[in-house]
Amino acid sequence: MSPKRNQGATVTVDIDKTRKRLERLGLLHAADRLPELLAASVKEDAGPHRFIDELLDLELNWREERRVRTSLKLSGLPTGQTLANFDFSFQPSIERSRIETLATCQWIRENRTVLLQGPPGVGKTHLAVSLGVKAVENGFGVVFYRLEELLSALKKDADLSPARRRRKKYVNTGLLIIDEMGFEPMNRLEASLFFRLVSTRYERGSMLITTNKGIRDWPELLAGDEVLAMAILDRLLHRSHVFNIKGRSYRLRELERAAATQ
Repeated sequence: MSPKRNQGATVTVDIDKTRKRLERLGLLHAADRLPELLAASVKEDAGPHRFIDELLDLELNWREERRVRTSLKLSGLPTGQTLANFDFSFQPSIERSRIETLATCQWIRENRTVLLQGPPGVGKTHLAVSLGVKAVENGFGVVFYRLEELLSALKKDADLSPARRRRKKYVNTGLLIIDEMGFEPMNRLEASLFFRLVSTRYERGSMLITTNKGIRDWPELLAGDEVLAMAILDRLLHRSHVFNIKGRSYRLRELERAAATQ
């Protein structure tokens, strides 16, 4: 056997040994990509530090992508709605710079609330989901509920001990998104449970709420109880970002486009 082949055999053994060590350390993606990256490194005559950095970057990027995919799946966020595909030109009442500031997630770090209010179809849910995606990408836990789903969960868990309730995802996640608040009024039990949730999360976790009701209409929404409504709003509006979205409906625009092509 020639020295060249001996050298090649030694390299092969070393790669296999290194791959097994990477696998034992849990660096599965790095282990899988090792031969490919090593061949490229030899071809480009890259130094050892560059090779190690690239190998670790592959593993870290793969883990981050996997974390984001898993977190998005667990969040319950609808798919396909991002800031990149939101048509700001169609809704000039929305200040793009304010939304982009929210996309940094500083408001979540500060346990603030975002309230998106406006008529149906103006993009409230799209913006809420988009900001939820940004939160996941920035490492925050997110859970998305439509109001009726949340109220159902609150009633189911109403008799749990405080310790067990605190373990529920609508309590302990970094960002709770509540969509479609205002289409149906709450009864007194639902309003009381909602108040308990808001009070529990107050200055401990962020909330984002979409609603078709203005603030002055909240007493009607909350079982007609003005005192309870003011107590809830006092907590929600403290250190909050409020958006009043006015404009045409995206859905009606699509219907008009479809009709025009017929």
